[in-house]
Amino acid sequence: MRIPDLNSLYDAGSRLLLESTVRVGVTGLRRAGKTVFVTALVDNLLKAGRLPFLDVMSSGRFQAARLRPQPDPDVPRFDFEGHLAALTGPDPHWPEPTRGIGQMRVALRYRPESALKRAVQPVATLNLDLVDYPGEWLLDLPLLRQSFAEWSTLTLELAARPPRDELSASWRGWLATIDPMASAEEETARRGAALYTDYLHACRRADTLLSLIQPGRFVEPGDMKDAPLLTFCPLPAPQPGGSRSRGSLWALMEERYEAYKTNVVRRFFSEHFARLDRQIVLIDVLGALNAGPAGMADMKRALELSLEPFRHGSSGWLDWLLGTKIDRVLFAATKADHIAAHQHAQLRALLDQLVGDARNAIRFEGAQVETMAIAALKCTDSVVTEHEGRQLRCVRGVPVGRDRPTVLFPGEIPEDADAFPPGRDRPYNFLAFRPPDDLGRDPRGLPHIRVDQALQFLLGDYLL
Repeated sequence: MRIPDLNSLYDAGSRLLLESTVRVGVTGLRRAGKTVFVTALVDNLLKAGRLPFLDVMSSGRFQAARLRPQPDPDVPRFDFEGHLAALTGPDPHWPEPTRGIGQMRVALRYRPESALKRAVQPVATLNLDLVDYPGEWLLDLPLLRQSFAEWSTLTLELAARPPRDELSASWRGWLATIDPMASAEEETARRGAALYTDYLHACRRADTLLSLIQPGRFVEPGDMKDAPLLTFCPLPAPQPGGSRSRGSLWALMEERYEAYKTNVVRRFFSEHFARLDRQIVLIDVLGALNAGPAGMADMKRALELSLEPFRHGSSGWLDWLLGTKIDRVLFAATKADHIAAHQHAQLRALLDQLVGDARNAIRFEGAQVETMAIAALKCTDSVVTEHEGRQLRCVRGVPVGRDRPTVLFPGEIPEDADAFPPGRDRPYNFLAFRPPDDLGRDPRGLPHIRVDQALQFLLGDYLL
């Protein structure tokens, strides 16, 4: 047996001390901008020209960043190059939204601030692993705590309330024609699943903007399209004392629901979520305001449900035995560039209200929590114009669907998430903007709002 010499042990110890890894989950509900956030974050780390509030940059200790092979060979790579080309090409456009899980690793080289680390080796490396996945998959996690009967009851109650009652009319009409205790027929199960899936798609349309969609794989199936695991739907509970006999439609749907939880949700949680060190939750608050009171309430409920299963708490030596815990969580209201700069503080205050209960629960467990208003890609400029003798703070950019810059007054962010003006279901209309035309010519990285501050909160202590 070969005994390693002291130099080999020293080199191995140096690598262990000076090359660390942090795994950051980029989570959030649909339309929050996860794909653009990851693309902009990586681009700015590689080019290192627009991150003044990241301490390792401002102190001059940052050396360079480069892409490395991702650590999990069975997970698809995040298409950074393709998404960046969509944003910076001759015809800039928003990249396709996340359809499945994606991952990438960025290695950051820096000079340690600690004298102890510098004495061992003057340069250290942090491997940043970013995990991106569809927002709908996040909403599957609460299913782990619900039986088929419990989930069916809650889902049917929600579907019967406005505005979902109209969207679910065809599916609920079909439910009224079937007997859950009748003998199971595959064609009946497929018909129910198809109608329920149509209802879920209607909920997430751009003109509806509802967030609470379960199961997530029904609308973003990934590689599971047409699998029997996706052929079930909620059913009315049997009458008290009624039999849930084997071979019934109820039994078939219940069996597939439990299989979905075991083979999809629990597996995804254990392989990905349970390994996160840090978490950023992106939230499209402006989109929820556009959707009106129903959209805002639906998004708040979806956030509360989706954050329940995460294990938040302070990291410590027991993690070596029990697995990691998420010890820092950042809630970020995205698309802050769609409103004038003086409104960013109010956008953050509104976000504080929306995530207040979840934030307090996470802090109680010992994790650090922060909120911010950010824009992963800054598409507008704040300008001041005069209108009828008064000054208005506006934004200037190219709205989606138009071909030239426009100065717009986007409106004011309300002080209260429940304070919608009476008489109108949708009193807000914050417009979406196109990516600027000249992004590909700027060597400093994609312009943003507070992405560097987000990085400082999520990674700053790893880069000391």
